[in-house]
Amino acid sequence: MTQVQAGVSQGRRVALTGNEAVALAMKQVEPDVVAAYPITPQTDIVQYFSSFVADGQVRTEFMTVESEHSALSACVGASAAGARCMTATSANGLALMWEVLYIAAGLRLPIVMAVVNRALSGPINIHCDHSDSMGARDSGWIQLYSEDAQEAYDNLLQAVRIAEHPEVLLPVMVCLDGFIISHSLENLEVLPDEQVRAFVGTYRPDVWLLDAARPVTMGPLDLQDFYFEHKRQEAEAMARAVPVIEEVAAEFGRATGRRYGFFEAYRMDDAEVAVLALNSTAGTARYVVDRLRRRGVRAGLLKLRVFRPFPQRALADALEGLAALAVMDRAEGLSTAGGPVFVEVRSALYDRARRPLTMNHIYGLGGRDVGPDQIEKVFDDLLQAVECGEVRRPVSHLGVRE
Repeated sequence: MTQVQAGVSQGRRVALTGNEAVALAMKQVEPDVVAAYPITPQTDIVQYFSSFVADGQVRTEFMTVESEHSALSACVGASAAGARCMTATSANGLALMWEVLYIAAGLRLPIVMAVVNRALSGPINIHCDHSDSMGARDSGWIQLYSEDAQEAYDNLLQAVRIAEHPEVLLPVMVCLDGFIISHSLENLEVLPDEQVRAFVGTYRPDVWLLDAARPVTMGPLDLQDFYFEHKRQEAEAMARAVPVIEEVAAEFGRATGRRYGFFEAYRMDDAEVAVLALNSTAGTARYVVDRLRRRGVRAGLLKLRVFRPFPQRALADALEGLAALAVMDRAEGLSTAGGPVFVEVRSALYDRARRPLTMNHIYGLGGRDVGPDQIEKVFDDLLQAVECGEVRRPVSHLGVRE
């Protein structure tokens, strides 16, 4: 849920699914190349986009390939040649791209990819959790997470600017929950085509393979002499993405009235206990916070929007005053130390003298529903921890049959 500033002219109000919203954003950007392979629940995105191509509404080169590995490989080749490229995938499709994820980031190619979050096999499952994108968290891709169709649309437009910024030049994943957001019809505001084109601008790469005046080599063997330095440059680019993400969000806010940051703090000013959540679960948690507030509980929510680069300092500042915090992970890290978001949040809080009692609730794996009553139970656990002064069960699985 975004904040809309009064007085800013708004776009057209439409009803779209999350997949339709992403496909429309891609149409408005009109990338040079889209390479695609279908996988549930992402397929609608590239199917809708293929219709735009077939109907002559965009001049994009649409490439149908034999696998997700080939889809991202085609994007790597096209991006290296100077094209603006996009693709989309889910779960096992992302896993099949695995080696190419690292190649795209290592070659500093600003590819934008929608990831419709789905459980990663096995066992085989086609419903939502975050095991796919969380598994790719260290691949060098920036990761934006979307609560609803509006945020997925807005994130995709901002992703183009972030990826192509000369201080960044890293690929970006725009994540949205499978079926919950991808296939649900929602009201949102979309911008006029000309406003989108003005916002994203024209991609003019500084280095590209087809520049005969300045020949370069991409993807060579990179051994002991230089590999370490190149990975350090990649890490520095991720750090430089922090102010760029903020700058792009501020410009987008001025244009649309919809304000974004690394996270959204909801009723956190005087909160004693809070949950931290990503994607669609944040909307349910916000409802629970309001319900608890009416009963006098000082509850709050922090919705994390950007997971890579991880906003550790700002996040720690926002959480420092709490008595207790529950981090909700829709992925099982299988580390015995908790889910991937919990581990990062706990690390960010480690040096803070006033850090809250912190617990982890792993939930919703394989698409298992999480409702208000379950999230209220998370708040009950937080209040009990505050009362007794300790977290007796740091990691638990919410809603599982014991």
